[in-house]
Amino acid sequence: MDHEEYMRRALILADEAAQNREVPVGCVITLNGQIIGQGRNRREADNNALAHAEIEAINDACCKLGGWRLSDCDLYVTLEPCPMCAGAIINARIKRVFYGARDYNFGACGGVMNLFEENFGHHPQLVGGVLADECSAVLKDFFKKIREKSK
Repeated sequence: MDHEEYMRRALILADEAAQNREVPVGCVITLNGQIIGQGRNRREADNNALAHAEIEAINDACCKLGGWRLSDCDLYVTLEPCPMCAGAIINARIKRVFYGARDYNFGACGGVMNLFEENFGHHPQLVGGVLADECSAVLKDFFKKIREKSK
């Protein structure tokens, strides 16, 4: 699989989130070409501010590998990670992060600031804009429907 195929899997998870009235963000983690972790936003369902797609995917990958170090793993997420998720990525020692849409409100990989450039002990490689138009469209459609319902 290539980067776009992994992001397409993350988009499927984002769509699942949207179908459950969650902000449509999906995430997959790969190791040696295999998906070992996946997640989607579940904040509304879980009533938990920590239930972001990246946190869920990191937890899934750690459980599957039996440890917290994901140093040979790549993470694919449809929306630029927030500060909490960027911190979790750093702490899990994830090797590379690929994201789709930029987040100018909460993005911690360049949208507002870039935590990966700060003086932490680990600096994941960062690739933004993977299937950016598709990832952005999912979010725009979701929020458009919410605005229409509230009228």
